Amino acid sequence: MRSPTLAKFDLPRVAITAAVVVFVSLAVSSVAHAASVDFQKQIAPLLTEHCVACHNRSQLKGGLDLSTGATVLKGGQSGAALVPGKPRESYLLDMVSSTDGARPQMPAKGAPLTTAQVALIEQWIVEGAAWPEGLMLREPAKADRNWWSLQPLAIVEPPANQGAPAGWNDSPIDRFIFAKLATQNLTPNPPAERRALIRRVTYDVLGLPPTPEEVDAFDNDKRPDAYERLIDRLLASPHYGEQWGRHWLDVVRFGESIGFERNLITDNAWPFRDYVIKSFNDDKPFDRLILEHLAGDVIGKDQPAVEVGTTFLVAGAYDNVGNSDPIQAAQIRANTLDDIVRATGEAFLGLTIGCARCHDHKFDPIRQEDYYSMYATFAGVKHGERSVATAEARQARDSQVKPLEAERQRVAAAKEALEKSLLDRAKAHLADYEKQWTRPAPVYSLIEEPVAPVEARYVRLVVDEVQGIARNMSLASSYAIDEFEVFDLSEPAVNVALATNGAQAEGESRKIEDFAEAYSAKLAIDGKYQSPFTAIKPELTITLAQPTKINRVVFSSNRNGDYSRPFPIEYRIEVSLDKHEWTEVASSRDRRPVKAAYDRRLIKLEASDAEQAQLAALTRDLQAADAALAKIAPLPSWWAGIFSEAKGPFQVFLGGDPQKPGPATPIGHLQSISANGPTYRVDDASPESVRRLALAEWLGDKRNPLTPRVLANRVWQYHFGTGIVDSASDFGYLGSRPTHPELLDWLAGRLLAHGWRMKPLHREILLSQTYRQSSAWREAAARVDASSRSLWRYPPRRMAAEELRDTFLTVAGKLDTKPGGPGFRLYRYLIDNVATYVPLDAPGPETYRRAVYHQNARASRVDLLSDYDCPDGALATPVRANTTSPLQALTMLNHRFTLDMAGALAARLERDTGSDDPAAQVDRAWLLAFARHPANDELQASVAMIRQRGLAAFCRALLNTNELIYLD
Repeated sequence: MRSPTLAKFDLPRVAITAAVVVFVSLAVSSVAHAASVDFQKQIAPLLTEHCVACHNRSQLKGGLDLSTGATVLKGGQSGAALVPGKPRESYLLDMVSSTDGARPQMPAKGAPLTTAQVALIEQWIVEGAAWPEGLMLREPAKADRNWWSLQPLAIVEPPANQGAPAGWNDSPIDRFIFAKLATQNLTPNPPAERRALIRRVTYDVLGLPPTPEEVDAFDNDKRPDAYERLIDRLLASPHYGEQWGRHWLDVVRFGESIGFERNLITDNAWPFRDYVIKSFNDDKPFDRLILEHLAGDVIGKDQPAVEVGTTFLVAGAYDNVGNSDPIQAAQIRANTLDDIVRATGEAFLGLTIGCARCHDHKFDPIRQEDYYSMYATFAGVKHGERSVATAEARQARDSQVKPLEAERQRVAAAKEALEKSLLDRAKAHLADYEKQWTRPAPVYSLIEEPVAPVEARYVRLVVDEVQGIARNMSLASSYAIDEFEVFDLSEPAVNVALATNGAQAEGESRKIEDFAEAYSAKLAIDGKYQSPFTAIKPELTITLAQPTKINRVVFSSNRNGDYSRPFPIEYRIEVSLDKHEWTEVASSRDRRPVKAAYDRRLIKLEASDAEQAQLAALTRDLQAADAALAKIAPLPSWWAGIFSEAKGPFQVFLGGDPQKPGPATPIGHLQSISANGPTYRVDDASPESVRRLALAEWLGDKRNPLTPRVLANRVWQYHFGTGIVDSASDFGYLGSRPTHPELLDWLAGRLLAHGWRMKPLHREILLSQTYRQSSAWREAAARVDASSRSLWRYPPRRMAAEELRDTFLTVAGKLDTKPGGPGFRLYRYLIDNVATYVPLDAPGPETYRRAVYHQNARASRVDLLSDYDCPDGALATPVRANTTSPLQALTMLNHRFTLDMAGALAARLERDTGSDDPAAQVDRAWLLAFARHPANDELQASVAMIRQRGLAAFCRALLNTNELIYLD
């Protein structure tokens, strides 16, 4: 029953969900007598289990935070709920108690507290509700620091297996695998046939099919180390980096457009793709790659090959629309940094650190302070491009630019001084000049110019100034003409400038990629105001259908008036009959100048002929200096991030809201894994580059158990289709457990032993009997392990999208193996503030490069790549989807690309065989596509098809076979 003392306050029963139990009083924490209740052992566990999940600093149910002594004293929406030493006046005790058999109001979820637990809390209050100073209670995660992936790498001895097949005790990898198979009463498959093996490993390492000549050479090579020689040759190929670099680009969410609403292309992100490919080909140590990804600008200043690594930080999508609301702008910035935090945690640590953005991680031992420590580390990172060049290149360019800039400044100063002098003189008789301006200033919504009747075949608008940009300063700003009209003398007057009346328009327009039509001059005479001609040169010329007497010209930039576009404010209208001799018939000179042109109009009126000549000469000199500067090639500018200082103190955002700053957070290691690994701390005031470098060094420290485990697992995944941990970027509680934990630690240890280099680890895996066994299906084994997670057989897989497209090109003899450089496009890029990507119906030879060099814009759909699950980089893709859809079959069978490749393959078969013998052509086709000769029934059926349907139809069918697109 509620105590009389408490009842008189009539406190509202707010939803203080989470069993509330009482608590604390810092004011009485120094009570002299010894308490019989142990807070740490008896009270704290109760609060942690039943209360803190709903009553903490990030989730304030009822406005109450029960995680610290200070916040308990502060209370919630019902005011103070605890009176130390007076349990009957403590509302919280009442909330968890029941005297009439009804369920207590708290905890709202789960079982109510037992009578003994309530009595314990009551006793604690009686004794003063002591709470240790500085202690914060947290909801426990499902996994703690003893979680398997957070432990130091185990030094494990591969088991020796009695009764293993020949060779299965030679490699530690095979010994681990066979031992697991033995526990399931499974045995491995025999070795794969040599032609199947070379096809498998060549695709695995290079992403390309072996040539028939390579297959024959390996099949006939009887040397005992023939397979080792094959592996060494493949790992040394430059195509290795193209295949394995693509895997890493998936992991780091690399895309070449910014995503979100505008999704504009980032044309200068491709150097990062080339850098990744080269890094893999060079077998760059992975700890070095981490340093370059997070701090390449620090450790490799003025070294473009190193600095470009920081594109990793800004490789993800980001919102560049902007927002004038500071609250929304802060939220967008927080979202941008969240992408970097998540990408870093998942790529290198295999931890979903982003889940701790709003509260302590519910499943892994990652505190909110850990998240904001990493957030603070990247606080100075912004998306954008910056010049990347060597110190020598910068010095060489400066030696050219600085003298020209000095000359330009001298000329500009002389011109400015002369203009100031003229302006001062003009102001002395300003009234006289203003009398000449008899008409109002031009406006963007409508400019009308009466013309004395004159015969014209050509009418042109010459723009001298656009909203404050003077022509003699170069027309640096484009302007819009939504419609340009020329009227004849008839009644009613006819607009003879209309395209429908036979007129034509000429003018250089704004061109953005494939969107030139959207800005062309013909829009100025289409009779519509919605889409304007966007000019970048001073002249717009209209050719009339025939010489016509005219008396009026009308034009505007935005006649609908929905918003203002740049428009001409100083202009002339000229006419001609032959397009050689021009006569001015109207101008803006008698209009009042707009504010931006006011001073320049006065200067022009005041200047004498000599001064006009002097101004013209200075203008020419200025333009010459500008032209000379423009001829000097700029330094390369790459999408590699912009770095600015962002100093602390840094704070936790309560609930992830930038408008709710919480306690300060130190910058340093993740507390969750550093009990078993390295630690570091960085001062808040340190340069942002120091913070990024410190994090990179910590990630790559060999004492950090997660980084080598995650990388070793990724290598294994791409060789076998599934990792030992199949959730490749989540080694936490919600991720999968390792099927072979001892093997995973052994692989991670080998990676470290090889100095973080992957090629030696590849070699050990590829040489194992586990990798070399056949993919044959065995019913009995499948009943035990259908997906072959224990690897009783090599798991067959479908080709990835890039492999499939590259295979079509290769077997057809059309693959262009040129490496690097700007990517090709399988879409038209249309841009008008926001981007549109239109797939190409008939991609030409310029697109016949390896698919890794495709400019992979986000949200763009392109033939085989999209249909076969090539990710677009909107999010990291540690494991690709493997879908099956009708669209795949339709694309494979009917797309122009398939038809072109079928035709090219037919032509190749005729060339390669040197005859029109269908049997020879079929045999060659089988070798190119499947790395084997056809069986007799396959040969007969194929020859019959060629005779009935033709060679191209046969090739089209061949490209649609399962054997082509599946690897076993």
